[in-house]
Amino acid sequence: MKLFYSPTSPYARKVRMVAIETGLATQIDVISVNVAQEQPELFAANPLGKVPALVLENGEALFDSPVICRYLDSLSGNALLPLSGWKHWEILRWEALADGLMDAAYNRVMEERSRPEHERSPSAMTRWETEITRTLQHIETRLDTLGEDLTLAHLALGAAIGYLEFRLPHLLQAAAYPQTLAWYVLFRARPAMQATQPA
Repeated sequence: MKLFYSPTSPYARKVRMVAIETGLATQIDVISVNVAQEQPELFAANPLGKVPALVLENGEALFDSPVICRYLDSLSGNALLPLSGWKHWEILRWEALADGLMDAAYNRVMEERSRPEHERSPSAMTRWETEITRTLQHIETRLDTLGEDLTLAHLALGAAIGYLEFRLPHLLQAAAYPQTLAWYVLFRARPAMQATQPA
């Protein structure tokens, strides 16, 4: 299998962590790409030109991080996402929340990084920061539902907060989210998190 990724993409980081935690990383060739440039091989795998994209042994490709994560987890015997019961939906809800946090953070970052100052939308940037803050406040009140056994929810949340730490650290205020950041400090020490740090 081949995984197209960007070292700074939190979505690709989540997939790479799933590969590591399920023991599948040695079966996947990782190919770093710059999505801002022409990437014919990536476009062949994903016409949207986005990472992550996973090319399977049969030549078929999967894209979008939730799809790839479910596929890799299915190869490992569904270790990170049980197939049924309330826990299944709770984990998916956590993943959706973490992915939404990534979306807001990514949009906020790209508004500033890809546009000249006079073309930026202050109202949009404020809206995305408000989404981030509101979501972090929600996570702070619901962290006890995450559970201790490693699941896809943990990896998604770790990738999301890791992206905030990397790109928007000023939004991670220890006084405002003490439980969440205490959890993150411990989770950040996992080998999968260390091996996939953005650069």
